[in-house]
Amino acid sequence: LIEAQVPIRPSRQALAVSQDRLTEKTFLNDIGLATAAFAPVSPGPSAAGELAQAMASVGTPAILKTRRLGYDGKGQARIDGPHDTTAALDAMDGAEAILEGFVDFEREISVIAARGADGMIACFEPGENVHKDGILHTTRVPAPIDAQTREAAFGIAGTILAALDYVGVLGVELFQTSDGLLVNEIAPRVHNSGHWTEAGAVISQFEQHIRAIAGWPLVDPIRHSDVEMTNLIGDDVDQVPGISGETGALVHLYGKSETRPGRKMGHVTRILAPAADRR
Repeated sequence: LIEAQVPIRPSRQALAVSQDRLTEKTFLNDIGLATAAFAPVSPGPSAAGELAQAMASVGTPAILKTRRLGYDGKGQARIDGPHDTTAALDAMDGAEAILEGFVDFEREISVIAARGADGMIACFEPGENVHKDGILHTTRVPAPIDAQTREAAFGIAGTILAALDYVGVLGVELFQTSDGLLVNEIAPRVHNSGHWTEAGAVISQFEQHIRAIAGWPLVDPIRHSDVEMTNLIGDDVDQVPGISGETGALVHLYGKSETRPGRKMGHVTRILAPAADRR
């Protein structure tokens, strides 16, 4: 009903695809992009049998994940063998699930990409992501990848944006392997791994997103500095007084009243050096 009256950006299709892990991976494979091996696992009396079949197809070790709503390591259980299946299914709490095979990757990178209403695409420089306990800890830009991998990452992001007829900013997480790039997941929004753009590029991911959905021309997102973004998770926020005195450090707090383990309380972006290659 709303779509008949005003443009919805990003589109309903993009949200439908990205909020369900099985739908997302099927979509990515259908448009010719590689992902980790996967198989669905439904709840109920047949769940144990379905999981056994999925393990035979995907292999182990693997991760059983809820299809919807999980983030930052939540709604996930590792399976190394049959002895882990009961606990893994219990962790799903009756939710539809997907078994994803482990990927032997060299590094995880992400691309923050934007597509305008006119179809123009602009990609920020890829960053290298490091996770701790299933939560993004740092993003360092530029990622230590060669030009061919960089262009391949841009191409994957562009393929996804075009296939979804997407308007706005999209985050694309990728695994770099010895055989090339695999898509880990997509996020139809500004992304945690793109917060570095506030300090390291001529335009932030937030302004680029507004320009895209408003129908304004996109800006070439040139990176002017080498940067590292670090999430402040839980008690990390207590480090802020010391960090605030660092030269080249930009602290961004989220204003959350309660500190809890595993909760993102803010982030700090450190400018490391001028970019050797502005791009």
